[in-house]
Amino acid sequence: MSDEQFQHEPPSDDLLAAEYVVGVLDAAARRAAQARIDGEPAFAALVLAWEQRFAALLDGIDPVTVPEQVWLRLRARLGWSPVEGGKRGAWQSVGFWRAATAVAAAAAIGAVVIGRIPQAPVPAPQPPQVVVQPAPTPAPEEAAAKPVTTLAHDDGTPGWLASIDLARGSVLMVPVPAAADAQGRVPELWLIPAGEAPRSLGLVSIDKAHSVSVPADIRRALAVGSTLAITLEPQGGAPQGVPTGPIIAKGGIQII
Repeated sequence: MSDEQFQHEPPSDDLLAAEYVVGVLDAAARRAAQARIDGEPAFAALVLAWEQRFAALLDGIDPVTVPEQVWLRLRARLGWSPVEGGKRGAWQSVGFWRAATAVAAAAAIGAVVIGRIPQAPVPAPQPPQVVVQPAPTPAPEEAAAKPVTTLAHDDGTPGWLASIDLARGSVLMVPVPAAADAQGRVPELWLIPAGEAPRSLGLVSIDKAHSVSVPADIRRALAVGSTLAITLEPQGGAPQGVPTGPIIAKGGIQII
């Protein structure tokens, strides 16, 4: 593949979802992403996972009071009278600029995190554009956020995020990108019902979001009280369907 082809390869769904959340898409791309959120549950789950990653970071951003001289320069640049008066629009709102500051900070944080994902080179992010028209309102069932189960390492840091789709009998796995195992072992996902033996759900990726199908005979175990765990196994998976390697991440299932 040539360098030119590589540079024009479209971003993966996981990267596109991350760019949507941090607000670096242009207006057309953002509307296209919103349409996919409304019509594609798998893409919507990717967006939800990235929103939850950044939620704690945004909570730590304090509001900043804009100096008066900044308002004067902005009014002059926009061709407004330097004297305050008349109806205040969105551009004159302190709340608007505080929100814009938060979005810009989130974009900066997101750029660092996204940079850890092995992807094709992408152009430098552009400043978020203000979309005047309101976004379409999703249906109630689409607007409801699905709980995400965090599969954490022993030190408490997240390794994978799992979103369970009971209707389809599947689990969307979103990894926090990490290096491959030095011994060549691969991560395998296990469903562990309370008081029962682990059941393998197959191998999972360390750098790309993907869905894992759950066999029909154990979908009943996709419930609170069961655990999702990941072990390191030989290439091809655990022999005889029995875990042999160390548990590197786990979490109790969260369901509405």
